[in-house]
Amino acid sequence: MSGDITMEFEAVSGALVRSTRVAVLGGGSWGTAFAAVLADAGCSVRIWTRDRATAQELSAGRNARYLAGIDLPSSIEASTDETWVAEGAEIVVVALPSQMVRNALAEMHLDLDPRTLVVSLMKGIELTSDQRMSVVLGEALGVAADRIVVVSGPNLAREIAERQPTATVVASTDLRAARTVARACTTDYFRPYTNSDVIGVELCGSVKNVVALAVGMAQGRGHGYNTTATIITRGLVEITRLGLALGADTATFSGLAGMGDLVATCTSPSSRNHGLGRLIGEGLSLEDAVVKTGTTAEGVKSSRSVLDLALSVGVDMPITSGVVDVLYKGLSVDEMARSLVARPLIAERTVTR
Repeated sequence: MSGDITMEFEAVSGALVRSTRVAVLGGGSWGTAFAAVLADAGCSVRIWTRDRATAQELSAGRNARYLAGIDLPSSIEASTDETWVAEGAEIVVVALPSQMVRNALAEMHLDLDPRTLVVSLMKGIELTSDQRMSVVLGEALGVAADRIVVVSGPNLAREIAERQPTATVVASTDLRAARTVARACTTDYFRPYTNSDVIGVELCGSVKNVVALAVGMAQGRGHGYNTTATIITRGLVEITRLGLALGADTATFSGLAGMGDLVATCTSPSSRNHGLGRLIGEGLSLEDAVVKTGTTAEGVKSSRSVLDLALSVGVDMPITSGVVDVLYKGLSVDEMARSLVARPLIAERTVTR
């Protein structure tokens, strides 16, 4: 391992003198897509996945389950052996389900160098603790906060795997760490911006999934663009309220991690949260919607922990509360809509510190 993990790379004939060694834990859609970005950026990339067949497929340049039809960089290697995957890694990227990550990492017993940077691709709040994913990773891996980096933004995995132009936010309390990760994932189609507001970036990534569920529910009931715009806009207000109560920076919410990710997740047909919400709006139960989509969207589980977190700091989040009531308390989507419209009349105002 290099003595200085924040080293500057020197270009020779357009190529890097050396490649950063990166381990990606998780072979789902986003983990695989980000691994491809890293490989395209010149990094040496290994992916850990629990399934041996998936590991073999990833090493052969495919991930049929999550990114069917996409050719992955041939340099990517994959294995079910987490020790081999993490060996010598200067950056460890974690792309595991948010509600399972603490236990999964405990089972791995990773022995990371103190200089290793840990990157979170996860967008959720832990149910048992109401903690953000960077905090969970710090505790689970014994890593200091200034070695943890969060990547979040309008990053729909398939579009990135198809190398469509996009931008993202790379956040850390130590901007040197953020810049190191940003350099490692910069390509001609993937443009990172650095940020020091880890709290704001993580909350945006978590709560936007809940708002996308609400948008999907409304559209499943046949409601149009006025309703969609209303939920997105008022959803951003909820995210901002919570973020400011927890010490986030106001500017984060109007940027890529805030409004950018919110718009992408609430409007894209490939968004799992939007799609699952739409099925519920069409009348399916949560259980049937999960079966039909083949996955549980992050917002379904995080909605309860987001609401618990908001209640703990005295923040009113009516959209989030309505989604929780629909998912877990038997409230109909129509009743949720009526309850939101019937709220007391107030002046619209920008949420500021």
